[in-house]
Amino acid sequence: MSAQRTVRPGYAVGLASMLRPLRRGLGDPTYKIIGEDHWRAIRTPHGPATLRLRQRDADAVVESEAWGEGAEWALEQVPALLGADDRPEEFRTDDPLLATLLERFEVPRFGRTGLVMEALVPSIIEQKVTNHEAFRGFGNLVRRFGEAAPGPGADHGLRLQPSPEALRAIPSWDWLRLPVDPARSKAVLQAARVASAVERTAGLPGEEVERRLTTIPGVGEWTVAEVRQRALGDPDAVSFGDYHLAKDVGWALTNAAWDDDRLRDYLESFRPHRARVVALIYRGAGKRPRRGPKMSPRTHLPS
Repeated sequence: MSAQRTVRPGYAVGLASMLRPLRRGLGDPTYKIIGEDHWRAIRTPHGPATLRLRQRDADAVVESEAWGEGAEWALEQVPALLGADDRPEEFRTDDPLLATLLERFEVPRFGRTGLVMEALVPSIIEQKVTNHEAFRGFGNLVRRFGEAAPGPGADHGLRLQPSPEALRAIPSWDWLRLPVDPARSKAVLQAARVASAVERTAGLPGEEVERRLTTIPGVGEWTVAEVRQRALGDPDAVSFGDYHLAKDVGWALTNAAWDDDRLRDYLESFRPHRARVVALIYRGAGKRPRRGPKMSPRTHLPS
């Protein structure tokens, strides 16, 4: 059995762009795009769910359908997922570049999942590694230790992220085979041990979420910002420490790569919309040319 819901946001929604941050690479087993449908396998507070979303382009209506014990919860969260809780209209600026970008683009809107562990585990796995290595490790984790999604999700190969209990039961040598190195696997295990407390941060202000989550060993500012953006839809959460972010923003604004300190100084006056400003700059200016050295994938398997 399934439940259905139709949402009329009342504002412009690009379903694909709104959901893009939730997809961890093209091979993410928790997220698939099939035709016009976006499918997600999610572990809700009420149990597993498969969620299907489709947008009717003519009128921006989003149709959703869900299966599993968490189906009703998943459908209740669809408006928030589409950014209904965000307030982009409150953003104002007299910055010349941003004002020019706002003439061409809508103010970026942030959606929220309300699921903190769902965002935290892959964000930890993505720490200080290449995208290829991060996506491979997360995908292998879900395929090996996750569960089949409810209803037709299983038919499409969707799988749920492992539960905190399943994460705690993974031996160290299996983490290495994913491959996820000990520093990151230990941080995932630390988070899994306090998963209930982690989930309770979903309704807290962003700075309090950062204060609480950074008490978990191995979880720092960058990781928490990634979680705040996805789970909380926080338009002020900037991923300081990202390998490219400060360089890209500096290139867009001054044609020179910046460091994190300069990016912090520039963004300070834009609180509580700092991440919104970054998203707007990326939307209009894109990424800087990649001419410099790149991070190289590492191997953690014993020789």
